[in-house]
Amino acid sequence: MFLVDHLILVAGVLLLLGIASSKLSARLGIPGLVLFLVLGMLAGSEGLGKIDFENYELAHAIGTIALTMILFDGGFSTPLAAVRAVWKPAFVLATLGVLLTAVITGVAAAWILNMPLLEGLLLGSIVGSTDAAAVFSILRSGGISLPKRLAAILEVESGSNDPMAIFLTIGCIEILLGQIDSAWGLLWLLLSQLLVGAVFGWGLGRASAWLVNRIDLDTPGLYPVLVSTCCLLTFGLTAEFGGSGFLAAYVAGMVMGNQRLVMQRGIRLYHDAIAWLCQIVMFVMLGLLSVPSRLWQVSWQGLVLAVVLCLVARPVAVGVSLIPFRPQWREWGYLSWVGLKGAVPITLATFPLMLGAPQAGLMFDIVFFVVVLSALVQGSTLTTVAHWLGLTVPPEPAPPVTLEISSLKHVDGEVLDYAVGPDSRAAGKLVRDLALPDGVVIALVVRGNHLIPPQGKTRIEAGDHVMLVVRPGTQPLVSQIFGRSEEVRGAIPMALEFPLRGSVTIGKLSELYGVPSLLPPETTLAQALRTALGEAASQPGAKARFGPLELRVLSVSLKGSIELVGMSILPEPDLSASTEILPPPPEPAAEPSPADA
Repeated sequence: MFLVDHLILVAGVLLLLGIASSKLSARLGIPGLVLFLVLGMLAGSEGLGKIDFENYELAHAIGTIALTMILFDGGFSTPLAAVRAVWKPAFVLATLGVLLTAVITGVAAAWILNMPLLEGLLLGSIVGSTDAAAVFSILRSGGISLPKRLAAILEVESGSNDPMAIFLTIGCIEILLGQIDSAWGLLWLLLSQLLVGAVFGWGLGRASAWLVNRIDLDTPGLYPVLVSTCCLLTFGLTAEFGGSGFLAAYVAGMVMGNQRLVMQRGIRLYHDAIAWLCQIVMFVMLGLLSVPSRLWQVSWQGLVLAVVLCLVARPVAVGVSLIPFRPQWREWGYLSWVGLKGAVPITLATFPLMLGAPQAGLMFDIVFFVVVLSALVQGSTLTTVAHWLGLTVPPEPAPPVTLEISSLKHVDGEVLDYAVGPDSRAAGKLVRDLALPDGVVIALVVRGNHLIPPQGKTRIEAGDHVMLVVRPGTQPLVSQIFGRSEEVRGAIPMALEFPLRGSVTIGKLSELYGVPSLLPPETTLAQALRTALGEAASQPGAKARFGPLELRVLSVSLKGSIELVGMSILPEPDLSASTEILPPPPEPAAEPSPADA
């Protein structure tokens, strides 16, 4: 019992120090994962803690579970729109980029370490991928703000390149051990890792979202636990069928995170905490595995290999992979520098140790040295390099308060938070003049440390945080009003109908939504429909087209005035106004009476 108590005390102390080091890392400008590794080394057999830990199988198991949860959380926080915009360059970097990095680094390793080429390629394969835990930790910790496209490429690449690294590592090991002797065996290993991982991740992510929304649990706290269970099941089932469990966990997280879930905000906060806990546990444990004296013995070889990896292999791989996409030189430079190494290479370095590959101990020490150097040098200079290349963008201010809808059932609405900037269309305007879509209500305005209950005469100012309760589907229109830039505002989806009050004027429509105006600014939507349709405007469903705009009567009051108007932007705008009147819906046929029969 004393041993168990002692282990619990040590675990608590290490976690407390890990949390404290995450706070210290922000002040020192050093990635937290470096401090976690150093903490583990200090607690290890040659450090102050004198903890002798050399169980590579246990370390591999813990690292695998931790990486699964980190990747799932990364996917859960990745917008699907960002993936659609960058999946092509990210996929090429995650496959061809990893292959080129592994080959160049492997050839250099064979020469530097005077080992056979195949063993060098194994070492290059282990350090070939960009580590998701490191990238997510740095990009989402608030230390750096990049253009959304560039940040999305880095996140999607790091989240999806593990299958290629695993394939290359396992392939090299099995060739060294004589278990694969044909190219078909290698090709099948790659295809199964990628295809099975992607298909299982998508399918099980959809099934998990369906289960979460329909299971109707009595205890709210079980919903995040259920999602974690689905994550682990996704990894296990995918691996059981020969696919990449890491890729499946990332894809499943992305599928679930982009759907409406019961207790979604609570689930997101829970998994964000789990991801941080996993990072601390995983990197501290990997630090315990290291032996500083052995690292010193391979320091010069590790230093030369790290230089080749960071300054030759990664830049060449990025440059060749992105040739079809013609990136700007600044983007190429930054993508080349952010080839961060972390837990994945160290975890993969345990494969040769467990499988008895030649020179496995040397490889583990070299990989550990390269990871620490990469995280320390590259991780601590990401902000500096981004500033030097002119790639930083102003970060979104963090809201001083949060507002959320907590419900065990589905509610037809969600809460949005906008930081109003000087270039927001809402800045300087009264609430009553914002022409918000129907079903959108400003719940709270936060100005500095003051909470302002919104009224019609309340003026929205730059620097305010505005929290709105909106109906699903109206966010693209709301973003037009409160977005700080064109990138945040985006474009109004074509052919998607938005409900607006009939009293909204054409001028407000043009001013707040950037919609082209073909009518006098003072004309209301109701007046425009009355002029175009005449008496038919009293009929719900009647619609008229004004250039690229299509207006449709949604509801009419008892007095005949138009209350709600549906606005759509047509895909092929016709600048000549035309009118279309829908016929009234047919009356239901009367059932024949017995006499008629």
